[in-house]
Amino acid sequence: MNKIKFVQYGCGKMSEYTMRYAKENGMEIVGAIDKNPDIIGKDIGSIIGCEDTGIKVSSVENAKEVLSETKPDICIITTMSLISDVYESLMQCAELGINAITTCEEAFYPMNSNPSITKSLDEMAKKHNCTITGSGYQDAYWGNLISTIAGTTHKITKIKGSSSYNVEDYGIALAQAHGAGLTLEEFDKEIASIDRMSDEERQELINSGKYQPSYMWNVNGWLCDKLGLTVTRQTQKCVPQTHTEDIESSTLNMTVPKGNATGMSAVVTTETKEGIIIESECIGKVYSKDDYDSNKWTVYGEPDTTLVIDRPATVELTCATVVNRIPDVIKAPSGFVPTSKMGELKYINK
Repeated sequence: MNKIKFVQYGCGKMSEYTMRYAKENGMEIVGAIDKNPDIIGKDIGSIIGCEDTGIKVSSVENAKEVLSETKPDICIITTMSLISDVYESLMQCAELGINAITTCEEAFYPMNSNPSITKSLDEMAKKHNCTITGSGYQDAYWGNLISTIAGTTHKITKIKGSSSYNVEDYGIALAQAHGAGLTLEEFDKEIASIDRMSDEERQELINSGKYQPSYMWNVNGWLCDKLGLTVTRQTQKCVPQTHTEDIESSTLNMTVPKGNATGMSAVVTTETKEGIIIESECIGKVYSKDDYDSNKWTVYGEPDTTLVIDRPATVELTCATVVNRIPDVIKAPSGFVPTSKMGELKYINK
């Protein structure tokens, strides 16, 4: 059996794990792409922490050339959090008939937040017989684990979840998307104000491709798709997180003053035709010394079941999930296919 060949698109913090995990699972890296001038030209061995591999990081300006010449089976994209920001890289893959999987959180289920972009990617991927999808931590810990618990329940009335993570672990784009470093006035204007619009105004913004969802917006959509639920209404509320002392942020390269936003909590509430309510919260912020990652979900009904995972290695789990999903993506039908259509996650046994 031939090795799966892959290109790494985005060579920041997450790629340290995705490249190493893929290589250690017998996949062959044939190219790497980034926009950071400090990384361009470096051998990926210096990023992974191993000997030189002969694969050097190319500029994003040459991305199409790299993809065309290397002809990978899949491209792993670990760059931004909004699908509009990864659209160009995903479309390049679709136009070239290259499968792509991204850690972009909105790409987990972008049908309910940016249908126009999703449709264009779906059409191009189908035209060139390849598959585009989004995966990561949410695929298991906000998705498949929850749907599995639901599958053990006789009757469900509500699903409630809360998950926290340190924005320092994921790079500056994610930290800024959570409002980290903003004053409370700036947070209200730039992030929270969108929650005060009417359902009609929000839908208009979604249709225009300008809506900026929290991660749980797409997670709730994924869960409804997986569980066969029909969404009747979905709302979102973003609340700034603060700390009583100044906090250093190496990712933002600043000290966040006490009282300013260290990040945010976003609560998404989904009502369904079947009467089941899904209420999910994600808390992303610059951590203090007392904070740690946690993940708690409860499926209410007959019976109630609660899942609690404290101190998960969220970065490593995100990257391992992406790599373990690669065979599913390659086997999937062409188009933009969410992982809700790909079955449960499987461990790659070499």
